[in-house]
Amino acid sequence: MTRLAAGWFDPPAPRVLAHRGLALEAPENTLAAFEAAIRAGARYLETDIHPSADGAAVLAHDPTLRRVAGRPEAVSDLSIDELRAVDLGGGHGFGTLDELLHAFPEARLNIDVKTDAAAAPTIESVRRAGAAGRVLLTAFSDARRRRLAAAVPDSVTSAGRASVLRALAASRSRSASAMRRGVAGARALQIPERVGRLRILSSALLETAHAAGLEVHVWTVNDEEDMRRLLALGVDGLVTDRADLALRVVAGT
Repeated sequence: MTRLAAGWFDPPAPRVLAHRGLALEAPENTLAAFEAAIRAGARYLETDIHPSADGAAVLAHDPTLRRVAGRPEAVSDLSIDELRAVDLGGGHGFGTLDELLHAFPEARLNIDVKTDAAAAPTIESVRRAGAAGRVLLTAFSDARRRRLAAAVPDSVTSAGRASVLRALAASRSRSASAMRRGVAGARALQIPERVGRLRILSSALLETAHAAGLEVHVWTVNDEEDMRRLLALGVDGLVTDRADLALRVVAGT
């Protein structure tokens, strides 16, 4: 496999990406959940960004507060001070990307930018922290992903939805060159094993991605046997709610 540049991709794979932190005793995407992941030994933290009403990059997966706080408002309807005051459980409120970047300066972040409106706050936070070299920026939208890559050129990105489909097509002919063209500068494929009846992950995809110099990370993997099976297959990263378990599995491989 082509050696990847120093930075986000060092040390070598396999990688454990702590999906929204380690939310066993603290709510997902809170600073306490990320601290728990770091204490468990995680080097990679995965999070999501929505914008607040006053332009902060908020650590939040959902566009609304309904699932996490039982309230109907959108994250983007409230200021960051109002969001901090929302009790997500145990007295924990919403945090910001600025806080996460500064709290864990040695961690590498995998940042899913959920909307076009979230792009500018994310870019500003990464620039303020001087953190471009330790972030992977991603989005389902390839147009948004390209915008992020252009704005933070020292960062790396993973393929958006359309690029993943092109990579899947390229894997069927095992064409590394077609895969490189299809992902248009992305450095990783972050994928589920399957979507409904469509199988995304395969040995052909892994082999072609590796030949094209790409890593393959699979989400969201919480079962230990699945972790072992995927690592044996050759995946480069596990995106998991149970970073504590995954780290033990990786250490035993």
